[in-house]
Amino acid sequence: MSRTPIHSALVLGSTSTVARAICQALARQGCRRFHLIARNAVANQALAAELRERFGAVVSLAQVDLLATNPLPPQLPPESFDLYLITAGCLGDAERARHQSDEALAITSSNYTSLIPWLTAIVTPERIQTPGCLWVFSSVAADRGRPSNYHYGAAKAGLTRFCEGLFLRCHGTPFAVRILKAGFMATPMTKDKAPALLCAKPEQIARDLLRRPQRRGLEYIPWWWAPLMLLIRLLPPPLATKL
Repeated sequence: MSRTPIHSALVLGSTSTVARAICQALARQGCRRFHLIARNAVANQALAAELRERFGAVVSLAQVDLLATNPLPPQLPPESFDLYLITAGCLGDAERARHQSDEALAITSSNYTSLIPWLTAIVTPERIQTPGCLWVFSSVAADRGRPSNYHYGAAKAGLTRFCEGLFLRCHGTPFAVRILKAGFMATPMTKDKAPALLCAKPEQIARDLLRRPQRRGLEYIPWWWAPLMLLIRLLPPPLATKL
């Protein structure tokens, strides 16, 4: 598949470490239009300032809290973007979620159900008839339930299945849906929660993704998580309890 340049990007969860790395890599390759959506307005402004000052990008901003009690419907700019990037989500407090349903629901919402309106607003019948791509970050935690974070894994499993449906719906159209099952990355979210040797650098992830920007379907990042998760899925329950 030919490598088509990405000139514009809409990013939901733009203040995440991996989103910032991808935005910077996009800007270095010539992307000059960004619409950044995040809860943290201060951090979002800082990223916008960097993209404007270093690369001359045109940047618009929106503040959205996916955990708001009465969230507003997604508000997308009228223009179409070459890339729609979804990196929003959080691990939450797994221990608290075992005993308090509000935390369990918050984890489910931030990683799955609150994203559905945004994905629905992006993947419209009109938009999928024009070239573009949607990248959605899921997680290897979706592959098997773990005693340490099963709420997070269940939410990511739901997101993965939903996006697989979008991928099949867009089959044969110019619009490419890409589902990214990410392993551990060196980010604040995984600090002290994952072995350093298994944590990929967000900058390397960004470079790898941009080598084949129009790729479709489901993939593991980095690639070596695919065979690793195959082995983990085959573990008998007594051994899986150690995960």
